Amino acid sequence: MTDLVKHKLDVIENADPFGRSGSDDPWHAFRNVERLDMELHFQFKHSLGKVSPFFLALEEKRLLATRCPECGKVWMPPRVHCGDDLAITDWVEVAGTGILEASSLSAYTLTTGGGKDTLILGYVTLEGTDTAMLQQIRNCQDPGKLVPGAAMTVKWATEPVDHPMQLFWFELAG
Repeated sequence: MTDLVKHKLDVIENADPFGRSGSDDPWHAFRNVERLDMELHFQFKHSLGKVSPFFLALEEKRLLATRCPECGKVWMPPRVHCGDDLAITDWVEVAGTGILEASSLSAYTLTTGGGKDTLILGYVTLEGTDTAMLQQIRNCQDPGKLVPGAAMTVKWATEPVDHPMQLFWFELAG
């Protein structure tokens, strides 16, 4: 049979890491993995909706969160409704400093081109907020310093970007 998938690289069989085979391997039916060589190109219009004030403020190098008028919880990233009591929230400006809650380093993502660079994401709770925000961490020479409780600061882009979320990132403070 002719291969109908143009960008098919190969099919590899992944061995069970515990050395099991056949019916002793609960994943035996999932061991053949097809690999493709493909590029993704697409364009679409995307409304940022009711949280647009957050994205517009980023263009002014400002961070906006939302505060619940009922319980006082400050949400970052912002939410139009409080996740606890569903009240419509109010916009508040927050500081560009905070504390790292957790981080993850990936050497292989679609955006890093398969290993050219690493991508580090971190959950940071900004001062004055009650929730952590997931965002990229940049300029970290020693990822071992990215421990829970590490002081973080926001840095801003100076060149045009494709999406408002690329206008800022976190770096270790100091």
